[in-house]
Amino acid sequence: MNNLIEKLNRLRKERNAIILAHYYQEPTIQDVADFLGDSLALAQAAKTTDADVILFCGVHFMAETAKILNPDKIVIVPDLNAGCSLADSAPPDKFKEWVDSHSEHIVISYINCSAAVKSMSDIICTSSNAVKIVNSVPKDKKICFAPDKYLGKYVMKQTGRDMVLWDGSCQVHEIFSELEVIKLTNKYPDADVIAHPECPENILNYADFIGSTSSLLNYAIKSEKKEFIVLTETGIIHQMQRKATDKKFYPVPNLNGCSCNDCPHMKLNTLEKMVKALENLQPQIHLPEDIRLKALKPLERMLELS
Repeated sequence: MNNLIEKLNRLRKERNAIILAHYYQEPTIQDVADFLGDSLALAQAAKTTDADVILFCGVHFMAETAKILNPDKIVIVPDLNAGCSLADSAPPDKFKEWVDSHSEHIVISYINCSAAVKSMSDIICTSSNAVKIVNSVPKDKKICFAPDKYLGKYVMKQTGRDMVLWDGSCQVHEIFSELEVIKLTNKYPDADVIAHPECPENILNYADFIGSTSSLLNYAIKSEKKEFIVLTETGIIHQMQRKATDKKFYPVPNLNGCSCNDCPHMKLNTLEKMVKALENLQPQIHLPEDIRLKALKPLERMLELS
């Protein structure tokens, strides 16, 4: 592994490359990244970088976002097959039909969607700023929210706004076992339950704190509690353990009984694939310019509001 890291560091310097990684990546990738964050922080980092090459370790829609914001930079990914079940739940053709059938609505799309879906949206949001983005829309305006129905329901509850929701979800957050949550709260009665708002409402009902990936991390670091039951992708636990070494974190099993509720797409990325991507500057992200320009407007609106 040390040889791989040495090679990666050499290539990073030669290519004037920045490595951006999401919290759900494997610990080894998190440890070598130049910048680590959730979707909002990664979008902000992508917009401000002066690197020539962006190596994006996350999933496809995140790399697309980096390309939308940086058309003149080379954006590469370790594995093009690292997709997203939530993004895939909103095919552009079906989404267009939905948008057209709600022509009087403001369309707010969660960043976990394709560039094509972004291009048909009015504003993009992340789990960090979804409530703020929805609250920025005048009360007399109707809202469509896509693609995550669970995040949409959570935002509706927080804002009191009635929204038309796209029927999409994340395969990781949707399959946490309620029975296992109950078992863990009984086993660790002093632990706080912390959850991502992409979880279904029956799961969120057990949470002491609900927030984006970065918010969950910050809560765990700052809280006086010493134990946490974590309801999100297990990759974040690596950072929680690094930054709060005196605390304990318990992942929640999924409906299949596995305490490894990982995103299979995020975990496709490896150090070997990162080195190969920097060597060959492939696979690259390419977008049709008309789609990129249309998608840029709602993304920039989000960044302005954030």
